[in-house]
Amino acid sequence: MKAWQLNQITDLSTNQSPLVLAEIPIPTPSKNEILIRVSCCGVCHTELDEIEGRVKAPAYPIVPGHQVIGHVRKLGEGSTLFKIGERVGVAWIGWACGECKQCESGNENLCDQFKATGRDLQGGYAEYIAVDERFAFAIPKVFTNEEAAPLLCAGAIGYRSLMLTGLQNKDVLGLMGFGASAHIVLKLCKYLYPDSPVVVFARSEEEQSFAISLGATWAGNIGDKPLIKPHAIIDTTPSWKAIVASLQALQPGGRLVINAIRKEPSDQDALLGLNYQEHLWMEKEIKSVANITRNDVTMFLKIASEMPLIPRTQTYSFNDANKALFDLKHKHVKGAKVISF
Repeated sequence: MKAWQLNQITDLSTNQSPLVLAEIPIPTPSKNEILIRVSCCGVCHTELDEIEGRVKAPAYPIVPGHQVIGHVRKLGEGSTLFKIGERVGVAWIGWACGECKQCESGNENLCDQFKATGRDLQGGYAEYIAVDERFAFAIPKVFTNEEAAPLLCAGAIGYRSLMLTGLQNKDVLGLMGFGASAHIVLKLCKYLYPDSPVVVFARSEEEQSFAISLGATWAGNIGDKPLIKPHAIIDTTPSWKAIVASLQALQPGGRLVINAIRKEPSDQDALLGLNYQEHLWMEKEIKSVANITRNDVTMFLKIASEMPLIPRTQTYSFNDANKALFDLKHKHVKGAKVISF
């Protein structure tokens, strides 16, 4: 089969083709695994982090991609959850032990043995992928393949972030950054908390206008003062400056939820501008988001299908995987990017 592989860490500012197209064997599903013929795969900022080494795979080469949509083609020994031909999805959570205290308490995202699709396990930038059937998800019929793909990460992690804010109806939500995940969270918030104003902080005027078109009450640049102070802010940026700006914008007792797997070091000195009285006092909270659980994906897909929540997507052909990654790195993103097979 054809697969895009990352053979080594590289600098995307100088290398526009970090992935190499290779011919590799079609995986054979092991016990309790299913073989999936991939239809499309979402493109995520985490892939940029893997390519540039901020998120490291345990071994190379690795096939990236963790927003996978496809159809079951073969069942491994003991597989009973899906039938041949059924459409399924695969998310960032590729495996957890199910036996540790974290897993038993429902926090399998914090499992010490957590394995991520496209980092620890071969991902979806390929024609086929084999996965543990317990970590595959039935996809509601209301979504096309390309619409469903970003729901598995941008949507599911956005849902988890929104739940971690503790937001209640009429509370003000702030979104710091407005890419694939944030535009889904805005739609989700308007559905779950219809009387809650949403304010958006984004560098691009195009992103600000996009946010207003989706129902944001206010949109401005990072560091601008919104018309109303948020009770909670979800930060989806790689920027430290955004952390400082978020803490300053919060209401007393407000919570900042950082929905990012990493922060880039380029503006880390912005933390030197933290002032206790202005940014941290008045019982403000900071909470990070780590991975997702299977329950996050299941619950979000159910809610999204009921709305229905249709994400804005931009589709690239399989052969243009490197172009999709380059555009994600260097251009403003309006919605989510998807590689279609």
